[in-house]
Amino acid sequence: MTSTQTPTSRISGFYKRSLDERATLVADWAGLSSDERAILVGDAGLSTAQADHMIENVVGTFSLPLGIATNFLINQRDYLIPMVIEEPSVVAAVSNAARLFRAGGGFVTSSDDPIMIGQIQVLDVADLNAASRAVLNDKARLLHIADEVGGSIVKRGGGARDIEVRPFPQTAIGPMLVVHLLYDCRDAMGANAINTAAEHLAPHIEALTGGRVNLRILSNLTDRRKARAEGVIPAAELATKTLSGEAVVQSIVEAGVFAEIDPYRATTHNKGIMNGVDPVIIATGNDWRAIEAGAHAYAARNGAYTSLTHWSQDADGNLRGNIELPLSVGIVGGATRVHPTAQVALKILGIESAQQLAEVIAAVGLAQNLAAMRALATEGIQRGHMSLHAKQLAVAAGAEGDLIPRIVQTMIEEGNIRLERAKELVSELTL
Repeated sequence: MTSTQTPTSRISGFYKRSLDERATLVADWAGLSSDERAILVGDAGLSTAQADHMIENVVGTFSLPLGIATNFLINQRDYLIPMVIEEPSVVAAVSNAARLFRAGGGFVTSSDDPIMIGQIQVLDVADLNAASRAVLNDKARLLHIADEVGGSIVKRGGGARDIEVRPFPQTAIGPMLVVHLLYDCRDAMGANAINTAAEHLAPHIEALTGGRVNLRILSNLTDRRKARAEGVIPAAELATKTLSGEAVVQSIVEAGVFAEIDPYRATTHNKGIMNGVDPVIIATGNDWRAIEAGAHAYAARNGAYTSLTHWSQDADGNLRGNIELPLSVGIVGGATRVHPTAQVALKILGIESAQQLAEVIAAVGLAQNLAAMRALATEGIQRGHMSLHAKQLAVAAGAEGDLIPRIVQTMIEEGNIRLERAKELVSELTL
């Protein structure tokens, strides 16, 4: 790619290139330095000394594959997507799905302001209604007090935005008042900021309510900090050798309704979405456990667990999909700024704000959902997945170099993709 060319993520045959060629293309795309390229390819990165400052009792580091998803066009901008995941087929599938969305104009995304929720649990309250009024009537002062410990976030335009009260008259431990602090975290994930602010407010809440504060902690159900993505795929792009595009659209819509009405299907459906979301979260040094918790809680927000996506057929017969989920991600602080590979991943993405990152991740989640739905609606999920799984089995059986593709091809042709068969083939072909 030369400097006079417009960068595009539509890279045909990316997977066919050598590892070194792929790394060079990505490094050129992102303008990586030689040191950053070394981090990208694993020659450098998180040292044990750095790891020792991140968690306790460090004895080493653990590596996972870092892949690049191609073909993403989001809000008319091209992206290469770093994904850290051990499961085969995900990166290839999401890249192919992005190509299909690209044929319909790419993804259109949006997001909420980065508002997090801090919860303050108040017990031993004599009059919940009076306590609620007292808190709300003193809202302006409480917001000012919360901002006293806001530090750099407040300086960057973030900070306390609102106070809400949630009375629970009857619980197993008596009446309870929950006070919510709504807090704009700007480009941070925000856990430390919101926890500090909630703890700082606690004695003032006690004084106003006459109660006793127990927990002061953020909520990972960040439903004020959602991201959305949508896109359209021309029906013709979905056609297979045996199915028309219209038939595939119908089958995907039918599968989508299945996930909307049945929590057993929705759980697997949403897991597929998170197959796209989590790898980008991990690659950028964000908290994938918080994202998972928030996403699944949001999926059950109306009292029944349901799909995070919706699929429909438009008047022209094309497939339309959309997704909405909470995404509390950051690009400053925490592991994002400590882990060298996370910094490189953000540079590859060209991310300028936490909201932009959330929108990119939402688009990846929608793409991955399409990939799974299309496979289920046409050839079944196992064909492509097991073909890639065969490579893992060949390596696990001891195959090396040119022997790996020979064993993979044999197992696929036989329809016998098992570790035991891979070991037999290694013995036979290395005699």
